[in-house]
Amino acid sequence: MKTGTIFSLQRRLKEIDSSKWFQGIVIAVIILSALLVGAKTHNLPPEGIVVLAILDVAVTVFFVIELVIRFLAYPRKSEFFKSGWNIFDTIIVIGSLIPAGGSGVLIARLLRVFRVLRLVSMVPELRLLINALIKAIPRMGYIGLLMFVIFYIYAAIGSIVFADINEVLWGDVSIAMLTLFRVATFEDWTDVMYETMAVYPISWVFYLTFIFLTAFIFLNMMVGTILEVMSEEHENFRAESHGESKEGGEPASRAQIEALHAEIAELKALIKEGALTNQQSKSS
Repeated sequence: MKTGTIFSLQRRLKEIDSSKWFQGIVIAVIILSALLVGAKTHNLPPEGIVVLAILDVAVTVFFVIELVIRFLAYPRKSEFFKSGWNIFDTIIVIGSLIPAGGSGVLIARLLRVFRVLRLVSMVPELRLLINALIKAIPRMGYIGLLMFVIFYIYAAIGSIVFADINEVLWGDVSIAMLTLFRVATFEDWTDVMYETMAVYPISWVFYLTFIFLTAFIFLNMMVGTILEVMSEEHENFRAESHGESKEGGEPASRAQIEALHAEIAELKALIKEGALTNQQSKSS
């Protein structure tokens, strides 16, 4: 009876946690928490500060209750911490319990700011975007490494050729890389180019080739990588939402279709042999 009661309570908590109305309340409280953080940055009367303090405590208590409900709803409690989002929520909620006064006032305020990020863990579409970005980081790392090589080569050339023109912008490789970052982001880059063109009229080739490589080719490679990973994540999310496996949602290959045709032909041959055997037995 006790085990049945625990299972019944667990099922009830699971229904509450997955219900639309409860998810809507959680999102509303997260937004309220964000508004409280913003309101504390304004000059408020003492009464307003007291009201904000009460609301902050209420929000913290609600987050603790919501996290406990979600934890108890798991059949196996160890699986709760296998999800990175659950670990993230737990850290944010536990951090919110730090008092906002004393020596930990800065940490407490920062952790209350990060409570807004719980909106990401609550909305599946936002989780999908973050997961895609995280999975795209390794692929983007190689593109970033190649971009660094290009930046370094152009910075070395610029520091050798243009250092006499403007030492502030081209004095050494590190300063030249900052200047090239300014050029790549189109922040008054024409002023830099015209300054060197006054001495080296052909120096426009240096800037245009650099912009073509960084702003056009490498940036589009970054965007393409992110879009590819996001497409894969969308497919996985759609398969999970329909209760299908990744392989089950994919179209059959040509080899699989040919194997299926071969099996059908074998079944037809067996059926014909069985029919002939029955006719012979009846005639005999």
